[in-house]
Amino acid sequence: MVLSSAIVCQNHRLAFVDIIIQEKNISDINFRVNEIIRSPQVRLIDASGENVGVVPIDKALRMSREADLDLVEVAPGAEPPVCRIMDFGKFLYEREKKEREAKKSQTKIEIKEIRLRPKTNVHHRYFKTQDARRWLEDGMKVRVSIRFRGREIVHPEVALEDLKEIAEELKDIATVEQAPSLEGKMMGMTLTPAKVGKKRSPSAGEKAKTKDKPEEKPEEKAEEKAPPKEKPVKPATTKS
Repeated sequence: MVLSSAIVCQNHRLAFVDIIIQEKNISDINFRVNEIIRSPQVRLIDASGENVGVVPIDKALRMSREADLDLVEVAPGAEPPVCRIMDFGKFLYEREKKEREAKKSQTKIEIKEIRLRPKTNVHHRYFKTQDARRWLEDGMKVRVSIRFRGREIVHPEVALEDLKEIAEELKDIATVEQAPSLEGKMMGMTLTPAKVGKKRSPSAGEKAKTKDKPEEKPEEKAEEKAPPKEKPVKPATTKS
């Protein structure tokens, strides 16, 4: 019983080691480390970043063990392969940390969808449009799809007109990113939130009015603001 239990424990340990190796290969993109390096000689970079030169693999492994670090093959395509002495666990941790920070900095835009039919009544379409408005205000894109059934596809202009009306209703907060297009038995378009804080460009008439309006001189403005000066009153003289 003791022997069998020892064998079972040993089998579990071996299975656990295999799992760890498989997960490590996935996470580190198959870096060769220490004794897994197959090349008989490598170009070595030590722990301080100094180029040692081409050395036998045995010497590189001995130097990594003396430094209590790992020998990592960083450029397997070179001839000979380039290896570096480093803390492999720390290297993987910093790599994963950078990947997580890069994912956080990426902006994810969610795409919502409303589905209609060519015969959808105005009342039902109003509620669908309000849903699209709410999503657009939250910064999401909206896909508007109209599905055809049977012979409805013979008249695609009906669906096209519906899509144009929806885009017109939402033009204050959205722009058409993908124009209406027919794909199989469905016609759709994509709306994206309009840019906030975009200044409206003045029209040609407004520019002409601004150009024709004479500019007031600063001296004239000062004269308008300054109060009129009072004339001094002369004292009355009496004849003796």
